[in-house]
Amino acid sequence: MALFNWLNQRGSGVLLHPTMLPSSQGIGTLGKSAYRFVDALAEMRVSYWQVCPLGPTGFGDSPYQCFSSFAGNPYLIDFEKLVELGLLEDADLGLLRSLPRERVDYGPLWSAFYATARKLYANIRKDRTLLAKIGDFETFKRDNAYWLSGFALYTALKTHFKGEAWYRWPEKARKYASAIKAKWGAEVAAEVEMTEIIQFIFFTQWRELRGHARRRNVKIIGDTPIFTALDSADVWQNPEIFQINQKTAAPLAVAGVPPDYFSATGQLWGNPLYDWSALKKTNYAWWIARLRACFALYDVVRIDHFRAFYDYWRIPAGAPDARTGEWVLGPGLEFFETVRKALGNAQLIAEDLGDMNDGVRKLLADTGLPGMAVLQFAFGGDPKNLYLPHNIGANTIAYPGTHDNNTVVGWYNSCGEHERDFFRRYLWSDGNAPHWTLINAAMKSHARLAVVSVQDMLGLGAEARFNEPGTDQKNWQWRLSDAEFERFCGELVGAFRELVEISARN
Repeated sequence: MALFNWLNQRGSGVLLHPTMLPSSQGIGTLGKSAYRFVDALAEMRVSYWQVCPLGPTGFGDSPYQCFSSFAGNPYLIDFEKLVELGLLEDADLGLLRSLPRERVDYGPLWSAFYATARKLYANIRKDRTLLAKIGDFETFKRDNAYWLSGFALYTALKTHFKGEAWYRWPEKARKYASAIKAKWGAEVAAEVEMTEIIQFIFFTQWRELRGHARRRNVKIIGDTPIFTALDSADVWQNPEIFQINQKTAAPLAVAGVPPDYFSATGQLWGNPLYDWSALKKTNYAWWIARLRACFALYDVVRIDHFRAFYDYWRIPAGAPDARTGEWVLGPGLEFFETVRKALGNAQLIAEDLGDMNDGVRKLLADTGLPGMAVLQFAFGGDPKNLYLPHNIGANTIAYPGTHDNNTVVGWYNSCGEHERDFFRRYLWSDGNAPHWTLINAAMKSHARLAVVSVQDMLGLGAEARFNEPGTDQKNWQWRLSDAEFERFCGELVGAFRELVEISARN
């Protein structure tokens, strides 16, 4: 019998990362647009809102390369709400409001955000009662001490050492055990407290938004990358659970994937790999804590790169690309048995895309977790293709495309005529509205859950692509325009609700 069995009824979802939302802060926030988005989902009778990881982004601004697996992304804080509460003046938001609305420009955003955050912190230091307008700060610190204190010190020291990665800090800072005992002075102490307050505000605003979603019967699907960034509080605090040189902090090998659909040289992610034998000795305590934190944020958790629990691509440190790696066995079913004992029938999704072997497929079957099917991968001409709608099993989440794919319109316009011809013949389509054709196919498939991106619902082209794996420029920047958001919340509501109803997903 499978370990997990939770996806037992048909439903639908919409994929939108909060950074995509319109706002006056240079990036989407947890403010009014997020609430209106949830309301639109409820009116469509959509069951789920899927987001990318919500952690604090690091190098490359990717939500899959975060400074912490536990902390929240401060950029998502709605400062307009803090103005309403009296913690800031309206004029304090001037720098943020000067940022572009059509995309996220992360360099200027960083400067404008922290200038505003420091003004906020200065106000709080003058009047400590302001924090009570948000909630109980001391309770938050106590409940989250297991990760918050370390992350706050990591962030403060990173500022103190001019943004350098922790493994380049002086020795007393490089070792977490000595760093927490050292005396760093008033500036570092202030940075620690400011970080804790920013995290308090993020989690309070997210909890309020999630509460609104629950009241509207919208569940949230979150996302957790299987790997962590080397320059992160996770590795700094817990070097013993990673495959790194415990003296120099240099990785012994790094993560990635071999050549595939996205890249002829594979993908060299550079993340440190886990020392699964060390984790096993603790009964996978760090991972259990990580998943508990995820379920405090989300109703359902998608684990990115599921196959690495069976086997992972181990690339020698210093390799120029991912071609020289080798497959090494991961923890397997035992890990998920431990998760089942600790968390019960956890609502997890396995990202099982790419080249899967029989061992990975057996692990997925033994866990019982739903996998994923991306319809853009279906139209090479083979009727046995697993991603064709007639081959998709019930315990699956069907996507026309994910955050890593081109939009459906962009994909259709760029793929070869052979693929387009098979698409048209299989779906009885003239190709004039490929996005609605593929959305319709996903919604009417056997998959119990169908998730559609906002870009595809709007029929946007390649210019609206959110991420292109294997590249490091112009990713994670795309945002909805005000007009596109109005269209989503207006004219699309009735059309999509009808599709939800006739495909029995409400």
